[in-house]
Amino acid sequence: MSLQPSKVREQWALHNPGLDTSPMEVVVLVKRASALLDRALEPLYDGASLTAPELDLLIPLRYAHGPVIARSIADHMNLSQAGVSKALSKLERRGYIERNPNPADRRAALVTVTSAGQQAVDHLFPRQLGIEAEMFAGLGQDRGAIVDALTRLVAVMERHVADDPQYQAHTPPGA
Repeated sequence: MSLQPSKVREQWALHNPGLDTSPMEVVVLVKRASALLDRALEPLYDGASLTAPELDLLIPLRYAHGPVIARSIADHMNLSQAGVSKALSKLERRGYIERNPNPADRRAALVTVTSAGQQAVDHLFPRQLGIEAEMFAGLGQDRGAIVDALTRLVAVMERHVADDPQYQAHTPPGA
């Protein structure tokens, strides 16, 4: 069942008169695109040593010019520090990363990718990029305009989250 965003919006507006359903036109497409990307990548990660989110954490560590603190990873990826810390703990137990004391700040460990982590990234990431390249090949000349529109969407959302006090209340101390 693949309804057009305008049809979904019409259905909600019909049953909820007065409700601003305009965000659905964007949200439905963003969620559908995300789900389709996840679906396309599923076979790659089926039986793989890492999950897609774990690989996403390892990639910046793989190409970092030295140790990184978890907070900078969380900030870079717009993830919670608690979530990143939990994922890093799992990766550390499995030998993909190491955490060492930070001489400048005892509260923040220095994170580095191990050779096993590098090998996992080097094995999975090019294959993931191949799937994504194949998936997006059909964009053709519209690719630049789509990237521009998505860049604008992300910038608007980031500004909203940064400027709205309700989101600041959920930021862990020291973030």
